[in-house]
Amino acid sequence: MAAEGPGQSRFIAGCGLLLLTLQVLSFSCEACKRVILTVPSKLEAETFVGRVNLDECLPSANIIHSNDPHFKIFKDGSVYTTNTIVLSPEKRNFTIQLSNTQKRELKNIVVLLEYQKKVLKKRHLKETVLKRAKRRWAPIPCSLPENSLGPFPMYLQQVQSDSAQNYTVYYSIRGPGVDQEPLNLFYIERDSGKLFVTRPVDREKCSSYGLIAYASTPDGYSVDMPLPLEIRVEDENDNYPIFTENPYQFEVLENSGAGTTVGQVCATDADEPDTMHTRLKYTIIEQQPPSPTLFSIHPVTGVITTTSSRCDREVVDKYKLTLKVQDMDGQYFGKFTKSTCIISVGDVNDNLPIFTRTSYVTEVEENKSNVEILRLAVEDKDLINTPNWSANYTILRGNENGNFHIVTDPKTNEGILCVVKGLNYEETRQVVLQIGVTNQAAFFGSGGSKTTGMSTTTVTVNVKDQDEGPECTPQMQTVHVKENAVLGTQFNGYKAYDPETRSNSGIRYQTLNDAKGLFTIDETSGSIKVLRSLDRESNTFRHGSYNITVRAADRDGRTCTGILRIIVDDVNDNGPVISQKSVIICKTQMGSAEIVAVDPDEPINGPPFEFTLPSSSSRVNDGMWRLSKINDTATRITFRNDPGFGVYDIPIEVRDRFGLSKTNVLSVNLCDCVVPSECTTRAVLMQGANDVRLGKWAILAMILGAALLSCILFTLVCGAAGSSPAKKPFPDDLAQQNLIVSNTEAPGDDRVYCTNGLTTQNVNTGCTLVSGVKNGQESFEMMKGGHQTLESCQGGGHHTLDSCRGGHHTLDSCRGGHHTLDSCRGGQVEMDNCRYTYSEWQNFTQPRLGEKVQMCNQNEDQTHAQDYVLTYNYEGRGSAAGSVGCCSERHEEEGLEFLDHLEPKFRTLAEACMKR
Repeated sequence: MAAEGPGQSRFIAGCGLLLLTLQVLSFSCEACKRVILTVPSKLEAETFVGRVNLDECLPSANIIHSNDPHFKIFKDGSVYTTNTIVLSPEKRNFTIQLSNTQKRELKNIVVLLEYQKKVLKKRHLKETVLKRAKRRWAPIPCSLPENSLGPFPMYLQQVQSDSAQNYTVYYSIRGPGVDQEPLNLFYIERDSGKLFVTRPVDREKCSSYGLIAYASTPDGYSVDMPLPLEIRVEDENDNYPIFTENPYQFEVLENSGAGTTVGQVCATDADEPDTMHTRLKYTIIEQQPPSPTLFSIHPVTGVITTTSSRCDREVVDKYKLTLKVQDMDGQYFGKFTKSTCIISVGDVNDNLPIFTRTSYVTEVEENKSNVEILRLAVEDKDLINTPNWSANYTILRGNENGNFHIVTDPKTNEGILCVVKGLNYEETRQVVLQIGVTNQAAFFGSGGSKTTGMSTTTVTVNVKDQDEGPECTPQMQTVHVKENAVLGTQFNGYKAYDPETRSNSGIRYQTLNDAKGLFTIDETSGSIKVLRSLDRESNTFRHGSYNITVRAADRDGRTCTGILRIIVDDVNDNGPVISQKSVIICKTQMGSAEIVAVDPDEPINGPPFEFTLPSSSSRVNDGMWRLSKINDTATRITFRNDPGFGVYDIPIEVRDRFGLSKTNVLSVNLCDCVVPSECTTRAVLMQGANDVRLGKWAILAMILGAALLSCILFTLVCGAAGSSPAKKPFPDDLAQQNLIVSNTEAPGDDRVYCTNGLTTQNVNTGCTLVSGVKNGQESFEMMKGGHQTLESCQGGGHHTLDSCRGGHHTLDSCRGGHHTLDSCRGGQVEMDNCRYTYSEWQNFTQPRLGEKVQMCNQNEDQTHAQDYVLTYNYEGRGSAAGSVGCCSERHEEEGLEFLDHLEPKFRTLAEACMKR
């Protein structure tokens, strides 16, 4: 192909310009309002100039063009320079042309660029003074380009106060970038108010700086209010857009339709939002494998979708996409980055399982069950070990009797055909099965719809003959026998058959289980005979039937087992029985009682019942009672002729429908019912008197009790005869072995008198000595008429001498009743120490007890006898009062002067112990 010459190129360009001119002239042209942009005197290339609202002029513009090649316009109205521009003092303008080719509209926007050089107007002092209110110095808009190259310090702007006309003003600033982080970024000349920046700034770290400017006199007087001064950092496209992930992982199902959403990618840009620097565009650079092209990406949202439905997992199961994101709306000079996206193709059940063979032949021996006879293999192209691949086998035809069952081998996906119920060669010699297979998941057809896809095959099962034993068919057989049948009566029994000959010859029968032993079975015929009386109403026959287990065996010893159900047919052998044994009738209320009868026989031999009063009864002849029918099973009994109160035994005869009768005696309690409990109690007592019986356990308890009592008596007699302990002398002075409880802190009673003096004769007459050990304590009791008692070794080893007459009068041999025997201290005295004969104990206690009692009655102070020796515990030092004896109160009154000078805390105790 020859290259074009310069003349030919100019000719083509001229033709294009002519066509464009004609097209523009054919449009309706209209000018929009003018836009003024304030810019510095010098603009670098790719510098943001400003933003123009294009929608306000022509919202539907699809062609945007600038008549000045030094400027380019974007869709959002952003204006950028294409190269470096230096503005002259004169204003510079250019036109933005907006056109809509469909509506044939054309509009122009004139953009005026100007930069203003501030010239301060000198004011006359008089003019300033005449002002009523001083004007506030206005902030000057200021911006700082990001990443500026300097030179530094770089001048930003000048701050001036109107007060400088009258005063010498010093300027200062504070805020971020001055005295706050970042420090020393800005400074201001004190005299002129010129603001400088000392180094480049990064907008992504800080987009603006809020400074406060101050104007003051040299002596520190603030001539103006502080001026807020905001310095905005102009963004520069210095940041690359970054994908949030690398790589992305998505999945899409195979055979998905065009437009199916696969996933969404996202990128971020640290530059200023809502500008061309952050307007991102997504594209797919490459697809692997490249053919066919199946995916597309939305340039703005980053959503990846399918472009066709030809995505097949069985062909390609994974795709790799190379993605690119670029700012500046995808312009060639925008910054961009790349990422990868892995798209996995998900499996759907779009492939049917197919049998590897169209027919199978197998065989099985008859009567065999729970055996595997065949494995069926299938092929499925879907993903292995998923519901789309796993097979479900079904027997469609030929398994009407339920002899076969098929399951799936989860590892190989094969179908395992089993025999679960044995086949009979004599009945069925061949079975033809039709088996179908599907997947666990529904099948997706070519159009994407779910259908029931099934592959089928045929299996022929041949049954092999086998010599088998007898058959007990049916396993449970039923026969009927009559109740109360004569012993030895023969009935039909159990029948088993040879499956080969269909006869029962040569089969022997045997009873395996007959719980009550009521029947016997004939070995050759299988018939049964009655061995015991059959009572249908007994507990042996549940619901009138009885089961025995029978085993049948052939000549080769092969057996089968069956159950023979024997139904006992009822005969009318039981008369009706009245369920109540006693009733209560209130005579004062002309009451009556309802009588209900039951019949143990079957209903056919039961109601309706007939209730009558036998004429042989004397009370019936007197016409005292009357029966009136209520229903087929109940009647009402009432009295006549004013009988007396009491309990009457009334014989009542009850007949069933066939005339079988039984006389029942009913106890009728005729009561006045004034106190209902008396009637009930009387009836219960009478009923209990009639019903008292001794059960087998009561009789056994009585026998065991008698035997135990005999053993105890025998042991006591042997012990008394074999032991003759030597007599031990009793201590001469019983008082020496007494303990006195001396820790009583209350005064106690002044005197303790016995109301009746006990003489020697009273104590000596009719006494009984009982000795024993209870709970580790040894006690002696002396009783007279069941009232006078002498106790020793009682209460945890504290021996006390008590004597009472009539169970009310008590005598303690010591004050307060706390004297105890040392010989039994602690309850550890052996039995032999306290074992005395009755005569020794009587001879010892008779004179001493009488003497003590008489002395207590004669002594008005209730002190002990002089010869009664008291024993006290030694407490480590002597008493201030000296030795205290039983007679100290009478003979040793001196030496007690210290009691007159007791401390206050002892006076209350002394007053409580004083005699009155």
